Amino acid sequence: MKNSSTVFAGRHVLVAGAGVTGRSAVPVLLGLGARVTVADGNAARLAEFDGTGAETAVGLTEPPVDVDLVVTSPGWRPTSPLLVAAAEAGIEVIGDVELAWRLGQRREQPPVWLAVTGTNGKTTTVGMLESILRAAGLNAVACGNVGFAVLDAVNAGYDVLAVELSSFQLHWSNSLAPHAAVVLNVAEDHLDWHGSIEAYAADKGKIQAHSRIAVFNADDSWSVRLAGGHPRAVGFRLDTPRPGQLGLVEDLLVDRAFVADPAHAEELCTVADIRPAGPHNLANALAAAALARAYGVGTEAVAKGLREFQPGAHRAVEVGEIGGVRYIDDSKATNPHAAAGSLLAHPDVVWIAGGLLKGAHVDELVTAVADRLRGAVLLGTDSGVIAAALARHAPNVPVRRVPAGDDEPMNAAVEAARVLARPGDVVLLAPAAASMDQFRDYAHRGDTFAEAVRGLRDGADDRG
Repeated sequence: MKNSSTVFAGRHVLVAGAGVTGRSAVPVLLGLGARVTVADGNAARLAEFDGTGAETAVGLTEPPVDVDLVVTSPGWRPTSPLLVAAAEAGIEVIGDVELAWRLGQRREQPPVWLAVTGTNGKTTTVGMLESILRAAGLNAVACGNVGFAVLDAVNAGYDVLAVELSSFQLHWSNSLAPHAAVVLNVAEDHLDWHGSIEAYAADKGKIQAHSRIAVFNADDSWSVRLAGGHPRAVGFRLDTPRPGQLGLVEDLLVDRAFVADPAHAEELCTVADIRPAGPHNLANALAAAALARAYGVGTEAVAKGLREFQPGAHRAVEVGEIGGVRYIDDSKATNPHAAAGSLLAHPDVVWIAGGLLKGAHVDELVTAVADRLRGAVLLGTDSGVIAAALARHAPNVPVRRVPAGDDEPMNAAVEAARVLARPGDVVLLAPAAASMDQFRDYAHRGDTFAEAVRGLRDGADDRG
């Protein structure tokens, strides 16, 4: 790496947030010779930095006088008093992603960034992309919002980064310039943080502001709009691609963008190669393929990587089949747009939904999937909102609501779904909402669903 220490040696950097961002950024900054102060409202989390050489401050609302850079956790809102005070003082505020980008550019051979954002599908797309890159023999890793901090990935020396970026992370980035970047889709989410869908989309669009190639979803109006005007925009679609695009021809995923003659498509793989199934995951696979092809990866590696990709937990995972009914955990479908993609992958569904909608609307979702619903089982804080939408747009669908005081809501929901389901149906946990009203997180919600299904199976075995 070029001498990054000359950039940070002696500087006083304030790290806002003692969570994942702090644990990643602080040792890097200290190693570069910076003086570091970590600010957080949680004294217990700050105690983790005792003995590291970093100073700590509980409940800080103004930056120390000699601070000239703030590295913030992406979860901190721009309206946080500390960040407002820093901006008013003329102090630059960036996120750990921006810090990682700047440090990576100082390597003798900077890593290549292939970046992914969108309301839904980010983690699956990044996982598919990592699998493709590794199938091509590249020293690549998935990082960013997937759990492996991008700053750690840069420091580890990977050559190619498949980077998942949230709207929060992009808000605090300004010079990021990936080799290729995609906005998969934009739908209502995190409006409580951004204030409006326009502001949310604008932060998503920052991923392509300086990218060499902008990949866009031709079936998503926001994705098309955000890539508009980019000098090198490449689209993908779930039908026959135009020249310069990727898409579907019968049961094949094909490329007409990164080919010698756009009049002729090159085959990438078959629809049957893509897991999990469903139109939304075909779109994710096309996006991953487009990013890989943008970096020059061959079609054989694309096919191999997509075939070998293993979906993550709680993303359309079948957890059991009982009495001819399949039970599928898609707890990661935490907003209506994600739930729609999950529901549309199956013809006959008993839908388990509910939780915290965070201001999102569900009428469009219910209208889109009404014809495939055998029944709906609703739980959580905003179950009434979903019930009202079902009454308006799918009045013939039987609805069961789990009482708010139920001590084991998922067990009750799965049992109610079992009663509604017929052989050949799918009981699908695709909540369309966040989980924190009744569960620790979406993973905990998915785990309790799987446990409840196992309980059904054990009961069926006992009865048999």
